[in-house]
Amino acid sequence: MKTILNVIWLVLCGFWMFLAYVLAGVLLCVTIIGIPFGLAAFRIGLYALWPFGYTVVERPDAGAASCIGNVLWLILAGWWLAIGHIVTGFMLCLTIIGIPLGIANFKLIPVSLLPLGKQIVPTDQPFYQ
Repeated sequence: MKTILNVIWLVLCGFWMFLAYVLAGVLLCVTIIGIPFGLAAFRIGLYALWPFGYTVVERPDAGAASCIGNVLWLILAGWWLAIGHIVTGFMLCLTIIGIPLGIANFKLIPVSLLPLGKQIVPTDQPFYQ
């Protein structure tokens, strides 16, 4: 079932959200200071490309640097990516078949706003390793 949802997701909104994350990642990697943020954008972009079967968990070893980084991320790229998820989520919820995909889009909003200090893992092992 998750493969079918992932394929439908990819066609309807996953590819476009992936491109948004790649664009944000490339723009953030222009400076040396932005490279960690760009890597986070690429990591979340892969998750946005194929989200079913994966989940986001908190990293217990994340410290104050993650918190400061999340504030910078929120200002630089987080708001724009979250708006993209909100818009595509509402558009997907207009159809009956798109409702689960819209809900999945809404679930991506927290990680798009504050990605540092989180890890993406398969749903069959939702614990930090």
